[in-house]
Amino acid sequence: MFNVYRKEMEWGGRTLTLETGRVARQADGAVLATYGGTTVLCTVVGGQKPKEGQDFFPLTVNYQEKAFAAGKIPGGFFKREGRPSEKETLVSRLIDRPIRPLFPEGYLCDTQVIATVLSHDLENDPDVVAMIGCSAALTISGIPFLGPIGAARVGYKEGKFLLNPTPADQIGSQLDLVVAGTKLGVLMVESEAQQLPETVMLDAVTFGHANFQPVIDLIISLAEMAAKEPRELPPPAYDKKALQTLLQGLIGADIAAGYSETAKQARYAKLGAAEEKALLQIPPEQYSAKHVSECIEQMKYDYVRAMILNTGKRIDGRDTQTVRPIVCEVGILPRAHGSALFTRGETQALVVTTLGTGQDEQIIDALAGEYREPFMLHYNFPPYSVGETGRMGSPGRREIGHGKLAWRAVHPLLPPKDKFPYTIRVVSEITESNGSSSMATVCGSSLSLMDAGVPMPAPIAGIAMGLIKEAWGVAVLTDILGDEDHLGDMDFKVAGTEKGVTALQMDIKITSITPEIMRTALDQAKAGRLHILGEMAKALNTARDGVNQNAPRITTFTVPKDKIREVIGTGGKVIREICEITGAKVDIEDDGTIKVAAVDQKAADAAIAWIKGIVAEPEIGAIYVGKVVKIVDFGAFVNFLGAKDGLVHISEIKPQRIDRVSDFLKVGDEVRVKVLGVDDRGKVKLSMKAVDQATGEDLQKKPA
Repeated sequence: MFNVYRKEMEWGGRTLTLETGRVARQADGAVLATYGGTTVLCTVVGGQKPKEGQDFFPLTVNYQEKAFAAGKIPGGFFKREGRPSEKETLVSRLIDRPIRPLFPEGYLCDTQVIATVLSHDLENDPDVVAMIGCSAALTISGIPFLGPIGAARVGYKEGKFLLNPTPADQIGSQLDLVVAGTKLGVLMVESEAQQLPETVMLDAVTFGHANFQPVIDLIISLAEMAAKEPRELPPPAYDKKALQTLLQGLIGADIAAGYSETAKQARYAKLGAAEEKALLQIPPEQYSAKHVSECIEQMKYDYVRAMILNTGKRIDGRDTQTVRPIVCEVGILPRAHGSALFTRGETQALVVTTLGTGQDEQIIDALAGEYREPFMLHYNFPPYSVGETGRMGSPGRREIGHGKLAWRAVHPLLPPKDKFPYTIRVVSEITESNGSSSMATVCGSSLSLMDAGVPMPAPIAGIAMGLIKEAWGVAVLTDILGDEDHLGDMDFKVAGTEKGVTALQMDIKITSITPEIMRTALDQAKAGRLHILGEMAKALNTARDGVNQNAPRITTFTVPKDKIREVIGTGGKVIREICEITGAKVDIEDDGTIKVAAVDQKAADAAIAWIKGIVAEPEIGAIYVGKVVKIVDFGAFVNFLGAKDGLVHISEIKPQRIDRVSDFLKVGDEVRVKVLGVDDRGKVKLSMKAVDQATGEDLQKKPA
C-alpha cells in the first residue's frame, strides 16, 4: 500500500531522517523530516497552470506549530490553534526567503508550501528541520526548483563554533545564527550576536555552509529514488527581445532622463511619463499593456545596473560607499518616556520607548513552554510613508519580520533585569520610506532607549547593503535605496556598535554569492555603521542619568518567602488595597523579590512602608504608632505595622483604673503603643500607659 523511501544520516551528533511515501501522498511533494525527537511534515502543492492574466509568482509558505507536538492543549477559550504566533510568522519567512530565488523565471503557478510541527523534543528547534524538509519536498515534487537548499543553526562559545546547538548548548553562546544556501553558496542569513567582529560573523556563515553540504547530498539521494518527473516550463507568451528593441527606440532616452533625477518623486514622474508614452504608441493588438510594462521594468533593471557598474554613480547621485544625509533628534514627545526621530535621506523613523513594570511583560505560550518577555519592539509601516493609500490593520509578515530584526539588533545591549527591572516597549513608526526602514528603526531605537534613561553600554546603528553582480562586474552598495533593493541582487543588513556586530540578515536574489563578496559587504557596512554612529552622537551619545521623569520609579527589595502570603492577602485583597490606596504598582516574585513602581515617589514610599510594615515582626519594648480598629469591654484592638493587630487591655490604657474603654478611645483614633510581649497563640500584647510613663506625657491623639 505504501511505497516508502527513507534516508538518514548522523548530523551534529543527532540523526536526521527524511521520509516520503507514507503521509500526505496526494501532495506533489511530502516529506517527514525528523531531527532527534523533532518531526516536521513538509508538503508542497503547485497548480498545473497559472491563472489567467497572472504576471507574478504566487508562492505562499506557512509554518505551523501544533500544541500536541509538545503534549500540550492550547490555552484560551476555544482550545484550538488560532492565528499564527510571531514565531510561526518568522519561521514562515525564514523558509520563504532562501527558496523563493530558486524558482525559474516563467513559472507562475500557484505554489503552497506548508510545514507542520508534529513532534517537538524541546531540544531541537523545528525551524531548521522545517527548512530542510521543505527543500526536500520541493526537490521531489516535480515543480521547477533550482535547489535543493540546506540549512543549519550556528552558535559560538569559548572561541568555537557549535553546529545546531540545543538550548542547553546555547547558554553562554555569543551567537545565534541560521544560514541557508545551495551547493554553490549562501542565500540567507539571520542572526543575533554579542558584538562579534565581522571576521567571526563571516567565519560562522562559512562554517554553517560547509556543514549543511551533507544535508544537500542526503536530499539529492532521496530525490534519486522518489522524485517525480520534472514539469516543463510554458513557452514565452511573447517575443520579449523584439519588444525590448522596440521600446529602446521609443523611450530609451526617456528612461535615461528619468534616472538623471536624484529626487524620488521627480524620478518617478519622468519614468511614469515614459511608460505612458510607450503605451500610447504601441497598439494593444501588437503587445498587451501588461507585456509592455514587464519589458519597461526590465529596461529599468538593466539601465540602473549598467549605470552603477560602468560609472560608479547611483540613482540619487551618490558613489557606492556614501551614506545619505542623516538628521537625529531626541526628546521630541514631551509625555513619552523616550523618543527619537531618525532621518536618513528619504527614510524616517519616529521611535518611542515606554517603560513599564513586570505586570506589562508579554506572556508567550510557546511549544517549549510558557515564558515572559520583558522587551518588545514593534515596527509599523503605514501606507503614507511611501505616498500611497493602503490597508490598515494588524501587522503583516513584513512588519513582524522587520520588528524582530531590530529586536535582535538591540537586545544584546539591554541591561540585565536584575540591574534594570523595567519592562521595555519600543514602537517604531515609519513616517517616510525609501530603503532600509528596519535599519532606521535600529538607529532610532538606540536613541529613544538612551533618551528614556535605559543604561545601554553603547549606542547601536544599522545599515543596509546592496549588490549588483553581472558576469562583467560586481558592485557592493552602501545604504541602499528602495529601488536599489528592488533592482539589485542582495539585501544585506548589518547592525552593531563600534565594537562589533549584534545582528546580521542577508537575502540573496540570485543563486548564491561568494565569501569574497560577503567580506567586502561586511567591511563597507562597518565603515558605514561607524559613520552613522558619529552622526547619532551629535544628538545623544550615552544614556541619560536616571529614567525619564514621566516613567515609573522602581524600588526593589526582598521579604521572607513565608511572608509573601501576608502581603498578597486572601484572594489578593491586601495587594489590591495597597495599589488602590497608594497608586503604586507592586510585583511580587516567588523568591520574595518585591518591585514597587510609581511615577510619584510619595506613592512608592507609602506602598513600601505598608509592605514592610506587614512583614515586620513586632519588637518587644518598641513603640509604634497604630490605629484603633475595634473596641471591646476588656480593651481595644490596635492595628500597627501595616497589618498587625494587638490588644491594649483595659488595664494598659491609663495608669489609673478606668471603667469603660469607650470613655477614652474610639475606632479610628491614632495612638502610640508599646509592645509588651507575644503570648503562646501569637497574640501581641500592647500598652498605652507604658508609653505615657516612658515619656512623662499623654501622647494619645484623636483625629479631628
